[in-house]
Amino acid sequence: MSTALIVHGGAWDIPDDEVAAHRNGCRRALDAGWAVLAACGGALDAVEAAVRVMEDDPAFDAGVGSVLNEDGIVECDAAIMDGTTLRSGSVAGVQRVRNPITLARHVLASDVVLLVGPGAERFADAAGVARCAHADLIVEREVVRWRELRELISHQPRNAFERPPTEVAGQRGIVFGGHPGDTVGAVALDAAGRLAAATSTGGIGNKPAGRVGDSPLIGAGLYADNETGGCSTTGWGESIIKVLLAKTATDLIGAGHTPAEAARRAIELLERRVGGLGGCILLDAQGRVGLAFNTPRMAYAYRVAGGEVVEGM
Repeated sequence: MSTALIVHGGAWDIPDDEVAAHRNGCRRALDAGWAVLAACGGALDAVEAAVRVMEDDPAFDAGVGSVLNEDGIVECDAAIMDGTTLRSGSVAGVQRVRNPITLARHVLASDVVLLVGPGAERFADAAGVARCAHADLIVEREVVRWRELRELISHQPRNAFERPPTEVAGQRGIVFGGHPGDTVGAVALDAAGRLAAATSTGGIGNKPAGRVGDSPLIGAGLYADNETGGCSTTGWGESIIKVLLAKTATDLIGAGHTPAEAARRAIELLERRVGGLGGCILLDAQGRVGLAFNTPRMAYAYRVAGGEVVEGM
């Protein structure tokens, strides 16, 4: 059985001066996940390892370096799914957790699927997941962006996040495309033929406190099924949720499309039906790769057994 791993570092208008950091971060994440697969480790371990690297990298909107919500603090969402059993674990709106993907992995091993806010944080303490100070997750770049966003949308209605980014600030991308939406994610196929997917994010800058996007929602932010494929998505969560982008993409594989064609069709649907912006990465049970995005850039890297590392933006 072939092994394969693909990671993404977010789909948005990544500035030229941040391209190298995103590319290098994706490569480090790929290397970490690949080391697990090369040692005959499982797909779940591989995607967790890859995503942890990106959560620890301040270049990305996940863990350290996440965007700030309207209160000026970091709230993270994450999820992980096992394609063999269809078991999953998700957390949303968690604070002071450096690696939300590891917390999600603990939830996967529990009797529940999704934990939110203080309940998820209490679960983290009971499970021995390391906590940190709010300040440990905040970088100066995001403080500056937070101030800019607050000024830009200070006169927008409270329900602005329910409307397309073009309407939020009067031009395409001023809130979403021009500022981070770089959720991170990974999909792996291990030597035993098991698929797994993982996604982690800090969300959208200056989001309402408690806002949850697509990332922790099974079928929207990720999906994995050994009988079809594995997917992790990134982008404007309110639109991704409406079309269940990850499940849609993997179902297209199940309908006979290649991962490349499934990814393209899924993103076309996202844009046509709800005007959504985003991207997705895919693997099927044979280790074939697919990816697509309709934002200016999406950071990604992948590797298939016997092949070289492929990086892109």
